Amino acid sequence: MALAQEFRFCPVDGARVAYATVGSGPALLIPALWVGHLELEWAWPELRAFISALARRRTVVRYDRLGSGLSDRPAAPDLSLAVEVRTVAAVADALGLRQLSLLGISWGSCTAAAFAAEQPERVRSIALVGGFARGEQIAPEALRESIVATVRAHWGAGSRMLADVWVPGADAAGRERFARLQRESATAEVAAAALETVYETDMRDVLPAVRAPALVVHRRDDRAMPFAQGRELAALLPDARLVALDGDAHPPWVGDSDAVLGTLTTFFDAHDPTGAAKATDGPLSEREREVLRLVADGLSDAEIARRLIVSPHTVHRHVANIRTKLGQPSRTAAAAYATRAGLI
Repeated sequence: MALAQEFRFCPVDGARVAYATVGSGPALLIPALWVGHLELEWAWPELRAFISALARRRTVVRYDRLGSGLSDRPAAPDLSLAVEVRTVAAVADALGLRQLSLLGISWGSCTAAAFAAEQPERVRSIALVGGFARGEQIAPEALRESIVATVRAHWGAGSRMLADVWVPGADAAGRERFARLQRESATAEVAAAALETVYETDMRDVLPAVRAPALVVHRRDDRAMPFAQGRELAALLPDARLVALDGDAHPPWVGDSDAVLGTLTTFFDAHDPTGAAKATDGPLSEREREVLRLVADGLSDAEIARRLIVSPHTVHRHVANIRTKLGQPSRTAAAAYATRAGLI
């Protein structure tokens, strides 16, 4: 049975922000990616499956930023990073969250990092997927100006252009679904202004102030956000690990979402308050779970062998035993299954 979202509202700067919660357990808050719509996004099977997988062992919190989705839509909303940080704080306060983990995706990576730098005592851990440090480095200036101008002048053409960049591997119906979701989430002017904010953002002075353990996940061929941006993020964060994954889609729920989920789940489990108390009962030994966590992190058998100081043959044997015990056809499928089942 699919998990159900629960919608609520809280005040931010005199307006109402809509937020949704799903699941139970330690809080994981996902700042707004750009413009969005909590209710309409939930009808996207890939996104719903991705969020539901995260919510199996934690409470996932998302919100619509002012000017989009179910939140109030003033004519000229303040789309600054400062407002986004206040929004995260307001949603966390409304839920009574003294501590939480953050998952910043795309533009949300800036919000997550800024909040973690401003309120370090509240942040257990932070993961950034498809994020960036300098908006001006996302694309050449002429291209950035052209994208903003197209979105502002013709939201239909602009949304389809963005769909081609964000989900390049999708079929025509999938790209149109993505484009339609963007148009229903916000007006052309708000979308264009939000893009301008993205391109103007520079996080280089903020990132070194983040003290929480950090994970940076970036697809090598991300069409919307060059891989160099993820590398710079990891270099500027004091306590960060970079995980490079294959793929060219920007949203983590598109393409090989299992690889992203496995990496995120292993990271958050290690820092959640219940992480040390995971059940040890089950078909896998502690060593097999350790190997499978590293498989989920994207490591090869040879890399796992070096990490655990064992022979590659030993790792290969562990992986074969894991696949047999879990009845899975591949190491990737075994890691995904174990993540969903709460075995790692």
